[in-house]
This record gives sequence, C-alpha cells and structure tokens, in this order.
Amino acid sequence: LGDARGAEAAAFDDGSWRKLDLPHDWSIEGPFNQTNSSGGEGGYVTTGVGWYRQPFATPDSLAGRKAVVEFDGVYMNSDVWLNGHHLGNWPFGYTSFHYDLTPFLSPAGKANVLAVRVDNSKQPNSRWYSGSGIYRHVWLTGTDPLHVAHWGTYVTTPKVSTNSATVRVRTRVQNEFKEKRAVTLVSQLLDANGQVVATANANKTIRAGGEFEFDQSIELAKPQLWSPGNPYLYRVRSLVQSAGQPADDYSTPIGIRELRYDVDCGFLLNGQPVKMLGMCVHHDGGSVGAAVPEGVWERRLQLLKDMGCNALRMSHNPPAPELLDLCDRMGFLVMDEAFDQWLISKTREDYARYFKDWSIKDLTAMLHRDRNHPSVVMWSVGNEIREQTRTNGA
Repeated sequence: LGDARGAEAAAFDDGSWRKLDLPHDWSIEGPFNQTNSSGGEGGYVTTGVGWYRQPFATPDSLAGRKAVVEFDGVYMNSDVWLNGHHLGNWPFGYTSFHYDLTPFLSPAGKANVLAVRVDNSKQPNSRWYSGSGIYRHVWLTGTDPLHVAHWGTYVTTPKVSTNSATVRVRTRVQNEFKEKRAVTLVSQLLDANGQVVATANANKTIRAGGEFEFDQSIELAKPQLWSPGNPYLYRVRSLVQSAGQPADDYSTPIGIRELRYDVDCGFLLNGQPVKMLGMCVHHDGGSVGAAVPEGVWERRLQLLKDMGCNALRMSHNPPAPELLDLCDRMGFLVMDEAFDQWLISKTREDYARYFKDWSIKDLTAMLHRDRNHPSVVMWSVGNEIREQTRTNGA
C-alpha cells in the first residue's frame, strides 16, 4: 500500500511486500477515520495508491500461443505492465478489460513480472463504498493464434415458442498467423446435461492478421424456455478447426427466451406478462467489502428469492461477472447499468472526469461482456443522469 517508484520494472525488489490472494480490497481493512478523504458516503476508509506484482514463469503450454490477461474489475485508474512494458491504463473501476501479453512474454520456462498500479487517491469519487484495488478476479488465458475473439460470441433467440426455437450465433474468429487459414467453425448447442442437441457448420478462409464474423442459425425442437421459474441453461460450444486440426474450443452459456415490452401489457417473457418485483443491489458485500466471495452473493440472492424478489438492478455500474452467472442459474431478471453520472459530476472526483474519453469504451465493454446472459432483460445507460433533467418546470 502506497506508491513505489520504479515498481513496474521486472528487477524491482519487492521482497518486503505483503503476499496476498486476489481478489483483494485494501480499503475494507481500514483504518476507518472520519478525517479520511473518502468521507461518509465512501465509508471513511483509507484509499490512496496501491501496487501489485505477480512473478510467474511462462508455462510450456503457452509456447507459440497467444496470452491474454483479463481483469474483471480494478478500482480504479489502473496501469498494467509486463516485464517493464506498459500495457495500458483503464480509469473506470467497474468494467472488465484485457491486454495482450504475447509481444512481451518471456520464452517458455523464463520469468515474468506482471505489475499493476492502482490509484484511488482522488477523493471523493463515489456516492457509496467503492473499495480499492484488484477487487475482482484476474484471468490468464492462452489460445491458438487462430481463435474466437475476446467476448467474440453474440447469441440471440429471434424465434421462440414451446414447439421450436431459432438460435442465432454470431462468432468472431481471429487469425493472428502470418498466413491465411482455411477455417471451419462448428457451433454445437448443448443441453443442461452436456448433450449435443443441434449443430451448425460453416467454412471461411480468413486472411493473415484478419478476422471474420460467422453468422449461423440453429433450429431446436421443443426447447426448454428460460424464466425465473425455470432458469434452464443451454450452452453454445464453438469449435474452430483448420486443416482438420482443432484450434479453439470456446463455450457460451445461454438461455432460450423471448422478451417483449408492450405499451398495453408491459413486460412479456415467453409471451406471458411478468411483474418485475425488484431490488437495487450495489457491487459490495457489506462488511466484507468490494471483493465479494461468490457464496455471499449466492446467500443474498437466495434470501431475496425466498421473499419473492425476481428482478435486480445493478446499481449503478456493471457487476462482477459471477453475479450475472448466478442470476442466470437462479432465475433473476436483471437491469445491467453502466454509469452513475455522465458529464455532470455528483462528487468532486467521479467518473465525469473520464466520461468524454472513456464512456464509449466502457459501454462497449459492458455490452460485449454481458450480452449473452439470459438474465439481462434491460440495459441502463445511467442512474439519475442530470443532463436528462427537465428545466421547464413540467
């Protein structure tokens, strides 16, 4: 905790640093003090700057492959380095983001250092407890140079009934080889037991360094329809092949359901009117802070379900991915929300400082990450946005 000059360098001596597991929220550890700049809305916690460093040897399994690191959420204003090379800065504390490690990764068996600086020093920047640090999961993923793009599937169900359903699967496949590749994409629809119930195949030659979006339709008879009372999940398995050899195997959980908003009947799910009995849920876990164990969310959602709740508003920013996974499995209708403010601030140092340059990137990240969740039935671009206030007294 605290700034450390030169800590991005691979050779930096961090031998005296504290060892910990991620996810991690340093603010909830205290000390709590009324003089802390986070103020009452922020919980009177310690904020400031923190550094994280993770040494790791390149596994043999990454030799000749593409390596990507994905952060589910870092609060806030993070900078990331690999072996002293700056990968990027991401100001917003709630969206997920990723970096390509491949150009700077050491050869197999050799040492690497991933360094992250988190700056939550400008206060107050939130109207509620935010936490500080790498408070959500971090993933290291290796793929073939020929692979499904990051968040590269987009699955919709344009035709749904109890007798049949059409599942539309759009899949972006990237070819990062230096030569073109003849590609076969096999899209399998699997039921909840893992059995293949329908398949679609397509072929395309993708140029070197290029990508192509496949657009396939899968027909399914007698589908199980997703609803709060029957949160049945299928899975789209995307198999990328070239020259008869497997290149990628990518999985997308989905639910088959029809959504409709009607001026006279309200919200209809699978043709039936449904009342949303909802609650607003912030991203933190109360006294456990912002790094919320999944079991805490599961218990909370079960309590809400037991009292008759069937809908959640993610107040007021994109949630942890595992929270949406739970909503899919447990049967909640979700409003996924992007921002608490646009250009007009609500606190002195909030996201309004970044909105002009970053809002499209953050909104795109939320939509691409969350668009396949059957629980998400509504998108919100902001909470109590002051630009939208009417000034004529009406």
